[in-house]
Amino acid sequence: AANSEKNPAFPLDSLVAMTEGSIGYWLQNALQNALLEEGIEKDVASVVTQVVVDKNDPAFVNLSKPIGPFYDEKGLAEMKAQYSDWVFVEDSGRGYRRVVPSPKPLEIIEAKAFGPILESGSLLIASGGGGIPVIKDGKGYQGVEAVIDKDFSAAKLAEMVGADELLILTSGGDVYLNYGKENQVHLETVKVSEMRKYVDEERF
Repeated sequence: AANSEKNPAFPLDSLVAMTEGSIGYWLQNALQNALLEEGIEKDVASVVTQVVVDKNDPAFVNLSKPIGPFYDEKGLAEMKAQYSDWVFVEDSGRGYRRVVPSPKPLEIIEAKAFGPILESGSLLIASGGGGIPVIKDGKGYQGVEAVIDKDFSAAKLAEMVGADELLILTSGGDVYLNYGKENQVHLETVKVSEMRKYVDEERF
């Protein structure tokens, strides 16, 4: 709304970087203070993280990642009139949201720097918000208009640092089949073979 020549609207990669930096600071500060309160001497570091994606990822054509606020029918009409090139979808019965590309993460540029941080015994905060999406070009890396899924980015980060465990915390309580419907099924302890079957059936 404040877009102007002197104060242009930021592209999504810059917005991700801004929120990654500010939320990283809040987490770093809160963790540091909580540790000090308990008498624990441990450093906390947050890293603004760039994540490489493929410029030919089909996600750039098939928009799927809901972002921003929810709109009712009236708000949706107003946003469509103001931003005719934006795409909106209904999101879990809570209203309409803008959708943007969500390409798969290929690598995390700063991952090599994470090793020494972790080996020092410090707590590391990285890949916040899924990380800043960038593509490789002839000169290096270029930010792109997209938002990377946080779960995929967390899995890529765990893989690149050789993590022993990956925990995904959610306000939903657990994983469900038919989520949000009358026949939803609560999954708690599930075999890997069962989960693979559900994924193959596109149950999620």
